[in-house]
Amino acid sequence: MKNKNIIQNKNKGIYSETLKFDDNDSLSLLCGEFDKNLKLLESEANVKILPRGNLIAVNGEFADVKKVLVVLEKLYKSAKTKTIIDYGELRGTLNMVENYKNSNNKIYNTDDNLAFKAGRRLLKPRSKKQAQYFKSLKTKELIFCCGPAGTGKTYLAVAFAVSMLKAGQVERIILSRPAVEAGERLGFLPGDLKEKIDPYLRPIYDALNDMLPMGEVLKKIDSGQIEIAPIAFMRGRTLSNSFIILDESQNTTSVQMKMFLTRLGENSKMVINGDLSQVDLPAGTKSGLRDAIMILKSVNDIGFIEFKDEDIVRNSLVSKIVSKYENFEKIEGIGKKYFSNKINEN
Repeated sequence: MKNKNIIQNKNKGIYSETLKFDDNDSLSLLCGEFDKNLKLLESEANVKILPRGNLIAVNGEFADVKKVLVVLEKLYKSAKTKTIIDYGELRGTLNMVENYKNSNNKIYNTDDNLAFKAGRRLLKPRSKKQAQYFKSLKTKELIFCCGPAGTGKTYLAVAFAVSMLKAGQVERIILSRPAVEAGERLGFLPGDLKEKIDPYLRPIYDALNDMLPMGEVLKKIDSGQIEIAPIAFMRGRTLSNSFIILDESQNTTSVQMKMFLTRLGENSKMVINGDLSQVDLPAGTKSGLRDAIMILKSVNDIGFIEFKDEDIVRNSLVSKIVSKYENFEKIEGIGKKYFSNKINEN
């Protein structure tokens, strides 16, 4: 791939640059069906993209064009390794490219060195906040990660756990979460302990199966290298040489959270994931996740990551859905407070 032409129309203030691509198959993957990816990139980056044969021209403001050129180069490089170029890959690459600040053609700092291999997947950060998450996973023993759906909280934790297990850095992966929805009915579900808790760990299984063949996942579960354990079964244990993931931790009580955190043993890493906007505990019950963050926030040895709406990379629609719900809940909250004050005044 080479830069073919550089054309600037100073009268209209529009900068244009054209890229030439040598591998048509990889270019096809980059563009997507009916140029879907290019259209997404146009809308996300505020530029005009004109594909023609093995050439792609980008028109727009100088900084925007330069940013998109780097994105296209990186996506093309990914396509050559047969990486699927979907919205998440596109949005993530765009997120990781810093704003072009001058005209000396300096390469962007995109934290490519943070990438790691998890089974059959190569994982790299798709937002600056994810880059912070990657760094915390590599350097901290205990990490709290909060944020809305679609930001990669669970997926990236499982990926890092698989990476460490495959490298022999830990002996097992322990997966847990509170079964709040089931309550006392958990015992009435058919099957053994694994089969009872399986429905509540489906997102973690989906992530595992994305990185490892199904047969290998089942084999590691049978051998104990991957352990599924309800939070209620953790009391009294010391979890050493393990990568421990607590998912949906917003639904733990303060007592459960304290008990779980104190299970951390030698040569272990623990990730506590949750979304404080989706607490399913009974009314009046404090979230253990919220309390733990407040109590432990001053401990420098602990990593704290908070994802926002802009970090959502699952699907462009998910970000819009989360944003709309948050706005609605804020307006509804203001309305309830207003009417409550009116009632008290009367």
